[in-house]
Amino acid sequence: MNVIHSAADLQHGSLKKVSAAIGVFDGVHLGHQQVIGQTIERAHKESGISVVITFDRHPSSVLSHQHAPPLIYPLEKRLEVIETLGADTVYLIRFDKDFSKITGEQFIRDLCRDFQRLDHVCVGHDFTFGRGRGGNVQLLEKLGLELHFTVLGLSHCLFEGQTVSSTRIREAIRLGAFTTTSQMLGRPYTLVGKVVEGDHLGRQLGFPTANLDAIHLALPPTGVYAAQVLCGDKNWSAVVNIGRRPTLKFPTPRLQIEAHILDFKGELYGRTLELRFLEKLRDEQQFPSLDALKAQINIDISKARILENHPVL
Repeated sequence: MNVIHSAADLQHGSLKKVSAAIGVFDGVHLGHQQVIGQTIERAHKESGISVVITFDRHPSSVLSHQHAPPLIYPLEKRLEVIETLGADTVYLIRFDKDFSKITGEQFIRDLCRDFQRLDHVCVGHDFTFGRGRGGNVQLLEKLGLELHFTVLGLSHCLFEGQTVSSTRIREAIRLGAFTTTSQMLGRPYTLVGKVVEGDHLGRQLGFPTANLDAIHLALPPTGVYAAQVLCGDKNWSAVVNIGRRPTLKFPTPRLQIEAHILDFKGELYGRTLELRFLEKLRDEQQFPSLDALKAQINIDISKARILENHPVL
C-alpha cells in the first residue's frame, strides 16, 4: 500500500478514476470497514484507484486538546489494518492548526484539482469536516454535481441494536469488555505500543518486564491479566500488569503497562508489541512486602500458563 502526504503525489498512471474514503478511522471498526470496502469496490468496478484519506492524529488533539479522546490504535497499527482491507493508497494528512483553517469546500476543491479524476467519495452519513465542521454529506453532494463525482454517505453499522462507533469501543475497552470490543472491531482487540526503557525493578524482583508506551491510548481497567504478546510473526504468553504498583510505594506513582513475557530472553526496546488479553487474573493490590508480591506473581504466572491455549476474549 502506498502512503502519500500530499494529494498531488498520487501517481496513477493514465489518470485513473479515484474513489476516496474520508475519515479519522480510529480503530478501523466495522463501520469504517464498510466505508473503505465500498470505496475499494467502486474503484475495482471503474478500474480505478482506491484512496483512504485520513489524518496523522485525531483532529480533537489539535482543536480541543483537553477533550481529545484516547485512541484505540496508534497510527502505525491503523495504517496496518487499512492495508489489510486492500486499499491502494492512503493519503495521510498532517492535521495541524493551519490545516484546521481550511473550509470543507476548499478541501474538496483541492482534492479534485490534485487527484485530477475524483470519481467517487464515500463517508459515514454523519461525517463532518473542514473549518468549524462546516462540511458534510450535503456539501459533498452539492460539490459533486458541480465537479462531477458521486457521493455515498453510509448509514450506521449496528451491533446489538446500537451504533458501532469509536466512542463506544473506547468505553468497552475502559470497562474491560474485550469480547464486545473485538466484535465491534471485527478482529481481536489488541493494545499496541512500543517498548520503552523502564526502571528495571521487575528485573530486580526476578520478573523482567517489557514496558509499553501507551500514552494517549484507550486502556483497559487496572489489574493483572493473562495475555498473548505479539511481535511481528512471533507470539508468547505473558502476565501483564496495568497499574501504579502500589507495593513499591513511589512518591508520585504513574500508570504503567508492563508485560512479563514467559520463556523469553532478549531485548525488545523500540519494538512494537501487541497485547491480546485472555483473562483478568486479579485486581491490582498492595502487598505487605516484596516477598509477598513475588509469591503472588508466581501464582499469576502459573495461572497464565494454564490459559496459554485459551481463546482470545
